[in-house]
Amino acid sequence: MGQFKPVSISKGGFAFCRVVVACMLWLSILIQSSWLVGVVFLIMLLSAIFKVEKAPLIQLYKHSIGKLRASENVIVDQNGIFFSHLVGAVFAALCFILTLTVRPKAAWVVTGLFAVLQTSAAFGFCSALKLYTCMVDGTCCRFGRFAKKVKDNA
Repeated sequence: MGQFKPVSISKGGFAFCRVVVACMLWLSILIQSSWLVGVVFLIMLLSAIFKVEKAPLIQLYKHSIGKLRASENVIVDQNGIFFSHLVGAVFAALCFILTLTVRPKAAWVVTGLFAVLQTSAAFGFCSALKLYTCMVDGTCCRFGRFAKKVKDNA
Protein backbone atom coordinates (compact mmCIF):
# COMPACT_ATOMS: atom_id res chain seq x y z
CA MET A 1 0.00 0.00 0.00
CA GLY A 2 3.03 2.30 0.25
CA GLN A 3 3.37 3.18 -3.44
CA PHE A 4 1.77 6.33 -4.90
CA LYS A 5 -1.05 5.35 -7.24
CA PRO A 6 -2.26 8.48 -9.06
CA VAL A 7 -5.90 8.88 -9.97
CA SER A 8 -7.66 11.91 -11.43
CA ILE A 9 -10.92 13.09 -9.85
CA SER A 10 -12.94 16.28 -9.88
CA LYS A 11 -11.54 18.88 -7.48
CA GLY A 12 -15.11 19.98 -6.74
CA GLY A 13 -16.22 16.41 -6.11
CA PHE A 14 -13.30 15.84 -3.75
CA ALA A 15 -14.19 18.97 -1.76
CA PHE A 16 -17.90 18.09 -1.86
CA CYS A 17 -17.20 14.68 -0.35
CA ARG A 18 -15.17 16.07 2.56
CA VAL A 19 -17.63 18.87 3.32
CA VAL A 20 -20.75 16.67 3.13
CA VAL A 21 -19.30 14.09 5.53
CA ALA A 22 -18.29 16.80 8.02
CA CYS A 23 -21.73 18.43 7.78
CA MET A 24 -23.47 15.09 8.26
CA LEU A 25 -21.47 14.47 11.42
CA TRP A 26 -22.23 17.91 12.84
CA LEU A 27 -25.92 17.48 11.97
CA SER A 28 -25.97 14.05 13.63
CA ILE A 29 -24.66 15.65 16.84
CA LEU A 30 -27.09 18.55 16.62
CA ILE A 31 -30.14 16.30 16.24
CA GLN A 32 -28.63 13.33 18.17
CA SER A 33 -29.18 10.99 15.21
CA SER A 34 -27.39 7.65 15.32
CA TRP A 35 -28.77 6.67 11.89
CA LEU A 36 -26.98 9.66 10.34
CA VAL A 37 -23.71 8.42 11.86
CA GLY A 38 -24.57 5.03 10.32
CA VAL A 39 -24.95 6.72 6.92
CA VAL A 40 -21.49 8.27 7.32
CA PHE A 41 -20.14 4.79 8.10
CA LEU A 42 -21.73 3.38 4.92
CA ILE A 43 -20.40 6.25 2.80
CA MET A 44 -16.87 5.74 4.14
CA LEU A 45 -17.03 1.95 3.82
CA LEU A 46 -18.40 2.06 0.26
CA SER A 47 -15.81 4.70 -0.65
CA ALA A 48 -13.04 2.40 0.57
CA ILE A 49 -14.49 -0.60 -1.27
CA PHE A 50 -15.18 1.14 -4.60
CA LYS A 51 -12.03 3.35 -4.48
CA VAL A 52 -12.05 7.12 -4.79
CA GLU A 53 -13.11 7.39 -8.47
CA LYS A 54 -16.32 5.46 -7.78
CA ALA A 55 -16.93 6.74 -4.22
CA PRO A 56 -20.64 7.48 -3.61
CA LEU A 57 -20.27 11.21 -2.94
CA ILE A 58 -17.83 11.68 -5.82
CA GLN A 59 -20.38 10.02 -8.11
CA LEU A 60 -23.23 12.08 -6.65
CA TYR A 61 -21.28 15.26 -7.36
CA LYS A 62 -20.31 14.07 -10.85
CA HIS A 63 -23.92 13.34 -11.82
CA SER A 64 -25.48 16.42 -10.22
CA ILE A 65 -23.45 19.55 -9.42
CA GLY A 66 -20.65 18.45 -11.75
CA LYS A 67 -23.09 18.54 -14.68
CA LEU A 68 -24.01 22.15 -13.86
CA ARG A 69 -20.62 23.48 -12.84
CA ALA A 70 -17.45 22.18 -14.42
CA SER A 71 -14.54 21.59 -12.07
CA GLU A 72 -10.93 20.98 -12.90
CA ASN A 73 -9.45 17.64 -12.02
CA VAL A 74 -6.92 16.95 -9.30
CA ILE A 75 -4.50 14.04 -9.02
CA VAL A 76 -4.77 12.17 -5.72
CA ASP A 77 -3.14 9.06 -4.32
CA GLN A 78 -5.62 6.20 -4.53
CA ASN A 79 -3.81 4.29 -1.77
CA GLY A 80 -3.79 7.31 0.53
CA ILE A 81 -7.48 7.98 -0.07
CA PHE A 82 -8.23 4.29 0.56
CA PHE A 83 -6.40 4.55 3.90
CA SER A 84 -8.32 7.74 4.69
CA HIS A 85 -11.68 6.13 3.89
CA LEU A 86 -10.78 3.06 5.91
CA VAL A 87 -9.83 5.16 8.95
CA GLY A 88 -13.07 7.12 8.51
CA ALA A 89 -15.12 3.94 8.28
CA VAL A 90 -13.55 2.53 11.45
CA PHE A 91 -14.06 5.81 13.31
CA ALA A 92 -17.66 6.08 12.07
CA ALA A 93 -18.35 2.45 13.05
CA LEU A 94 -17.04 3.17 16.54
CA CYS A 95 -19.23 6.28 16.80
CA PHE A 96 -22.28 4.41 15.49
CA ILE A 97 -21.82 1.50 17.89
CA LEU A 98 -21.37 3.92 20.78
CA THR A 99 -24.60 5.74 19.87
CA LEU A 100 -26.47 2.45 20.16
CA THR A 101 -25.13 1.71 23.64
CA VAL A 102 -26.24 2.93 27.04
CA ARG A 103 -23.53 5.65 27.15
CA PRO A 104 -24.90 8.29 24.78
CA LYS A 105 -22.82 11.17 26.20
CA ALA A 106 -19.59 9.31 25.43
CA ALA A 107 -20.93 8.49 21.97
CA TRP A 108 -21.59 12.12 21.11
CA VAL A 109 -18.24 13.25 22.52
CA VAL A 110 -16.43 10.73 20.28
CA THR A 111 -18.66 11.71 17.35
CA GLY A 112 -17.78 15.35 18.08
CA LEU A 113 -14.08 14.49 17.91
CA PHE A 114 -14.68 12.74 14.58
CA ALA A 115 -16.62 15.79 13.33
CA VAL A 116 -13.72 18.09 14.31
CA LEU A 117 -11.24 15.82 12.49
CA GLN A 118 -13.46 15.68 9.40
CA THR A 119 -13.91 19.45 9.44
CA SER A 120 -10.15 19.85 9.71
CA ALA A 121 -9.76 17.56 6.68
CA ALA A 122 -12.45 19.47 4.78
CA PHE A 123 -10.44 22.67 5.24
CA GLY A 124 -7.24 20.94 4.12
CA PHE A 125 -5.56 20.64 7.50
CA CYS A 126 -4.20 17.48 9.11
CA SER A 127 -6.28 14.61 7.74
CA ALA A 128 -5.93 10.84 7.56
CA LEU A 129 -4.65 11.32 4.00
CA LYS A 130 -1.87 13.59 5.27
CA LEU A 131 -1.15 11.12 8.06
CA TYR A 132 -0.80 8.38 5.45
CA THR A 133 1.52 10.57 3.35
CA CYS A 134 3.58 11.30 6.44
CA MET A 135 4.00 7.63 7.27
CA VAL A 136 4.86 6.72 3.68
CA ASP A 137 7.17 9.54 2.57
CA GLY A 138 7.79 11.73 5.60
CA THR A 139 5.94 14.94 4.61
CA CYS A 140 4.11 15.43 7.90
CA CYS A 141 1.72 17.77 9.62
CA ARG A 142 2.26 18.24 13.38
CA PHE A 143 0.09 15.29 14.40
CA GLY A 144 1.66 13.21 11.64
CA ARG A 145 5.14 13.87 13.02
CA PHE A 146 3.96 12.70 16.45
CA ALA A 147 2.36 9.55 14.98
CA LYS A 148 5.50 8.81 12.97
CA LYS A 149 7.65 9.09 16.12
CA VAL A 150 5.34 6.66 17.93
CA LYS A 151 5.45 4.27 14.97
CA ASP A 152 9.24 4.48 14.67
CA ASN A 153 9.74 3.92 18.42
CA ALA A 154 7.40 0.92 18.56
